[in-house]
Amino acid sequence: MCTHQSDGDINVVFDSVLNQEVGQFGKFQVLNLALLALPAIFCAFMAGDYVFTAGRLPYRCHVPQCDGAYPEYAPDWIFNAIPNNNNGFDSCNRYANSTDNVGVDLSPNAEDVCPVYLFDRSTIIPCDNYVHERTNTVVYDFHLECKEWLRTLPGTLNSLGGMIALILAGFVSDRFGRRMSIVIFSFNIALVGLVRSFSINYAMYVTLQFLQTAIGGGAYSAAYILAAEIVGTEHRVKTSATMSSMFATGQVILGLLAWAFPEWRTLSLVLYIPVFIILSYHWILSESHRWLLSKNEQDKAKAALIRAAGLNGKQISGKSMKYLLTAIPRQMETNKDTHKNNLFLRVIKSPVMLRRCCTTPFLWITTVLIYYGLSINSVNLSGNMYVNYIATAAVEIPGYVIAVMVLDRVGRRITLFAGFTICAVCNAAFAFTPINVYHVSLGLFLTGKFCIGLVMTSLYLYTAELYPTRYRHSFLGFSSMIGRIGSIVAPLTPPLMAYWVGIPSMMFAVMAFVSGLLVLTQPETRGLKVPDTFEDAENIGKNNTSIYQ
Repeated sequence: MCTHQSDGDINVVFDSVLNQEVGQFGKFQVLNLALLALPAIFCAFMAGDYVFTAGRLPYRCHVPQCDGAYPEYAPDWIFNAIPNNNNGFDSCNRYANSTDNVGVDLSPNAEDVCPVYLFDRSTIIPCDNYVHERTNTVVYDFHLECKEWLRTLPGTLNSLGGMIALILAGFVSDRFGRRMSIVIFSFNIALVGLVRSFSINYAMYVTLQFLQTAIGGGAYSAAYILAAEIVGTEHRVKTSATMSSMFATGQVILGLLAWAFPEWRTLSLVLYIPVFIILSYHWILSESHRWLLSKNEQDKAKAALIRAAGLNGKQISGKSMKYLLTAIPRQMETNKDTHKNNLFLRVIKSPVMLRRCCTTPFLWITTVLIYYGLSINSVNLSGNMYVNYIATAAVEIPGYVIAVMVLDRVGRRITLFAGFTICAVCNAAFAFTPINVYHVSLGLFLTGKFCIGLVMTSLYLYTAELYPTRYRHSFLGFSSMIGRIGSIVAPLTPPLMAYWVGIPSMMFAVMAFVSGLLVLTQPETRGLKVPDTFEDAENIGKNNTSIYQ
């Protein structure tokens, strides 16, 4: 008698045979994960380099009657000529010249350099020229002083390019394979980054900033998918946390390199020339045997399976090899002409799924906004900007580790609710903490970043568990795509500090608090069988079927 197996049943049997014959986690997985760490690190360079290459510079108005041939950035007479503000002296304005000083010696060698009577302190005028404390970013080279929105535009274009990359990555990865995707996208990262270091004007710089992520941003997702596909089911959460930790490690290395090579053109060369090493992955990195099987590349898939099993000290039986080589192609042929129902209409007609499809994208927007917003704003904290950035990146790693430890113990909802809520409290408190209380403000800032790192890893898993197997990738991709709005907005938050330094932090706090409440409107998924059908997804929390039953 012939029995019908659902997609989920076939997947379970296939995974069981694969794990038994090849091994869930052994030498093969360790070697390839070590190789995949490099693309993750390099993608972190691309995702955050604009924080330093287009970083804010300390500058002020040039005062002709006071500044000599080699002007000092902050001389003793500065407040005679330039208005003060909450953060020191004004960067973009100065006092107008007084009209009552005809015949007065205005030479900077005079006994009283730049006395107050040289200026009409009732009239403030914009700068004609500038004196810089540092000249190591594009702000100086391309004359972006007092054009804060233009200065932050590279970050926004970087994120817009990331949205294009999500679409491009899926096409390239599915058509040419995970390994080839990593090679192609990494080559694009290296080439565009190298060319960008020779930008001759601002338009060229921002265009290449966008292009780099648009045609290179798929490297991380390809590496992430390959890592998930070569390990057993029991190790995927840990592997996800490992890949996320490698990305955070890349941010730490970026901060260290920016500290060592502060000039933006030199930094770009140091960051991206080594990326060309990924070209060697065409020969040394293993392709995903799952992808090879899905493409019915039987000879290549067989060789990949034998190699993986051999490295793990296993040998695949002839019967199991035959099953592994035919299971996925058979399943794809069976499902070719089925399941053509309109997914959009099904969601609209289901209040439960419609509410879920509105909730998870908002959670992603909040998470991505705060994640990138805190990284970008870390260089504006008091103290050493490089130390602040490095600490803000490094604190993510314990967040990923804690997520792995608590998700299966206290549940997804409680973990996400606690992460969002504590993050909201820390950001709100940070907004009202005096800037000179360095250790308190830094502690609140880092705790907020720790919590959002924990949320980031947890949200990947939780979103995947809320949606049915057949449409899981589509729903997860939709939520992640909408979440990119957060990364587009994040680079635009620093200019808001001109109105009140606490505006970005309060934005993060409000959105985190709202997201924490929204999490509570969704069901708990810990210990439940992942939904295979649309109906299973609707009934999560109603029919509590444990995965262990």
